[in-house]
Amino acid sequence: MPQYVEVHPDNPQQRLLKQAAQVLHAGGIAAVPTDSSYALVCHLDDKSAAEKLRRIRGVDDKHHLTLLCRDLSELASYARVDNKQYRLLKSVTPGPFTFILEATKEVPRRVSHPSRRTIGLRVPDHTMLQQLLEVFGEPLLATTLIMPGETEPLNDPEEIRERLRNQIEAVVDAGACKMEPTTVVDLTGDEPVVLRQGRGDPALLGLG
Repeated sequence: MPQYVEVHPDNPQQRLLKQAAQVLHAGGIAAVPTDSSYALVCHLDDKSAAEKLRRIRGVDDKHHLTLLCRDLSELASYARVDNKQYRLLKSVTPGPFTFILEATKEVPRRVSHPSRRTIGLRVPDHTMLQQLLEVFGEPLLATTLIMPGETEPLNDPEEIRERLRNQIEAVVDAGACKMEPTTVVDLTGDEPVVLRQGRGDPALLGLG
């Protein structure tokens, strides 16, 4: 049964965040709330954890995983961002947007798109998650917690603990979570393209 880490949503206990971070540093997978919906997260450099993340979701290596970053400066270490892209990112960051960008060499090839060498990146607007990223000390590899064959993300931490009892190592409960995934925007072409309409409003990026 996964560890159940119940933290205060606005003032999460550092002791408990360190506990969750230790699970992740040891190669574990955790379910965590974000500003859009629950996500599964693991250490970027842990090959077996990343493979397990994909197995739980039922997706292949062409499915974009996402790096959760603390801020834009950290994001820029893992993606190639020109001035125009940076202005777009800055206008809606932090927030419920995932951006597909060209990955830098800091991103292991096995977690980027196999042919396009791209990765999803975002800066979440969520107090607990931001503090967990701070304690962890680096970005987390993530994917929305949608089970194979389902269309809605799991959002009840107790249900997540029960359904994934033999597949993940921790569930972080920081109170209610939104029920809608992020809006995904591909910034690798000449113009931004919305790949998935979610909680983020594309109009904030000047997109219809």
